[in-house]
Amino acid sequence: MRKKTWWMTVCIAIYILFALSPSAYAMHIMEGFLPWRWALVWWLLFLPFFFVGIRHVSHLMKQKPEVKLLLALATAFTFVLSALKIPSVTGSSSHPTGTGFGALLFGPFIMTVIGTAVLLFQALLLAHGGLTTLGANAFSMAVVGPLVAYGLFVLCKKCGISLRISVFLAAMMTDLATYVMTSFQLALAFPDVTSGVWGAFLKFASIFAVTQVPLAITEGLITVVIWNFLHTYSKRELDVLEERGVFFK
Repeated sequence: MRKKTWWMTVCIAIYILFALSPSAYAMHIMEGFLPWRWALVWWLLFLPFFFVGIRHVSHLMKQKPEVKLLLALATAFTFVLSALKIPSVTGSSSHPTGTGFGALLFGPFIMTVIGTAVLLFQALLLAHGGLTTLGANAFSMAVVGPLVAYGLFVLCKKCGISLRISVFLAAMMTDLATYVMTSFQLALAFPDVTSGVWGAFLKFASIFAVTQVPLAITEGLITVVIWNFLHTYSKRELDVLEERGVFFK
């Protein structure tokens, strides 16, 4: 127990060092920053995943209502981590996402709904992000990130990689994949005059990397610590999720 407490303290200290900032910058892509055509494109790409996620949440609540507390935990984890941020590319910011944790618990589509709810509340209550850019932000954080986490975790499991390392890699790559997608979205909307979309993508991604790489590593460590606590004190709920074919156990 003392060892777990020490690891939790270290992770929180590292997180505070990199993540806390008093500056008010919009989370991901700020309201009105994207041209309306691109804002519409990302809404249209995002909505099918969201509707599938709604169905998955409905089925989960009917079949396994006893996991509501874990669902609330995944939502709170995502909200807290993604609300703490540091300024990055103009019109955007860097922060952990927290979506990898929920994706491993419930699968990527349920996490799409949770991530979207978090982004909506933050846009309305904290002025992070916006409604016009919600489709773009949700596609990067609530669609691409969870899909990468779930797919990478399954791959690691098939390759015989240890569970804790698999959880760490999945959570870390969720964070990085989200910002790769955000860089791509910004590059499409604002291509470089000389090098085009590819040049703009490299510029955005390189700026994000300065802050996002340490944040991604920290998020991976925090996710492993939370998993250790769940595995110790909520084994019954994890057993229920495993019966549904979820791999987080």
